[in-house]
Amino acid sequence: MPDSPIYNILMYSHDTYGLGHIRRSMAIASHLSGKEVNILILTGSPIAGRFTLPEQVDFVRIPGMIKKTNDEYHSLSIRIDPNQALTIRKNIIAATAKAFKPDLFIVDKEPLGLKREVLPTLKWLRKFSPATKTILGLRDILDDAPVVCKDWMEKDVYRYLEELYDEIWVYGNQEIYDPISEYQIPSQLEPKIRFTGYIPRKHWSPSVRRKTRKRYRILDEDTFILITTGGGGDGCELLDHYLSMHDFFPTSLPFKSLIITGPFMPKSSRELIKGRAKRYGIKSLPFHPRMEQLIAAADLVISMGGYNTICEILSQQTPALIIPRETPRKEQLIRAEKLTEQGLIDYLPWKKVSAQLLREKIFTILGKSEAFQNSMASFQLSGLDTMRNRVEHFRDLS
Repeated sequence: MPDSPIYNILMYSHDTYGLGHIRRSMAIASHLSGKEVNILILTGSPIAGRFTLPEQVDFVRIPGMIKKTNDEYHSLSIRIDPNQALTIRKNIIAATAKAFKPDLFIVDKEPLGLKREVLPTLKWLRKFSPATKTILGLRDILDDAPVVCKDWMEKDVYRYLEELYDEIWVYGNQEIYDPISEYQIPSQLEPKIRFTGYIPRKHWSPSVRRKTRKRYRILDEDTFILITTGGGGDGCELLDHYLSMHDFFPTSLPFKSLIITGPFMPKSSRELIKGRAKRYGIKSLPFHPRMEQLIAAADLVISMGGYNTICEILSQQTPALIIPRETPRKEQLIRAEKLTEQGLIDYLPWKKVSAQLLREKIFTILGKSEAFQNSMASFQLSGLDTMRNRVEHFRDLS
């Protein structure tokens, strides 16, 4: 890598709701940052400030938006017209890019940004800063293929991918799910596509596992189950299923549990879950900034299977039961099916969950823990290394 001035990376994460986008952006930024690299994250996440930022990483907060329907967004916090909020966001994004002068611009998931808010910035960079490399970062699976194809056709995304992006990074493995064929990506775009592999998290040592378990009064011989719903905005039903299992089997569940509801679960729902959980000695928390440590400490994780939680599970090699939501997107269901085929996790369809079947699945997975751990141990998580190699390649060209 040549001796050169500071290399600036700008990242865009629209963060309409939930934790997924900001957590993925933070994981990437933590790995790509360094003494000669500045990283600035544009984010609409209302909880971005709760995460510990590495050196030379900062964020610019744009007004938060929340999705009401597939086409309708409202301001998350301030009471202003949605179009006014989008104008503010669009102007902040453009002004930040012009002032920061990024060498690399990484756009997360939405090729044109929320309601096309990144499109003017992408066009400006192409015209006035052609040396800036533009990257679209896609998680392994976006949604059911026909839905994605229809959306991209209506928004003219395929044309913009060709005109405005230098590369497309897919944070997954092509042999598990191939968006090139699934999303009907034109052949002329294929040279731009790089399958990075899944994005790993720090693998915590056995000593951290012991300390975390001790903090929550979990003995070495105890079976510890962690239940997490990500952001929690749509996780109440999953937690209801888990607590209903305890209602049905109040004396025959020989394990200890910890529930992380997620910070976006309505307060009334969190309080209801907390009260029900307390009856069975289950602690419930709205948020934990170091989920990887909790996952490393657990003997089993129960989750809906969002991309980031899956990456954390695979990194810590903790057996998992995924209960994926099927609306408004089928992304979690498709991912659960594909990873179950690989022997990495197990899943239970949302509509088939019952107290009896949930208990049966839990005991089945716990009985096969070693097999799941061996499968995960041999599964390569190459995402961050691949991205770092691409950044070094771009710096060599500059």
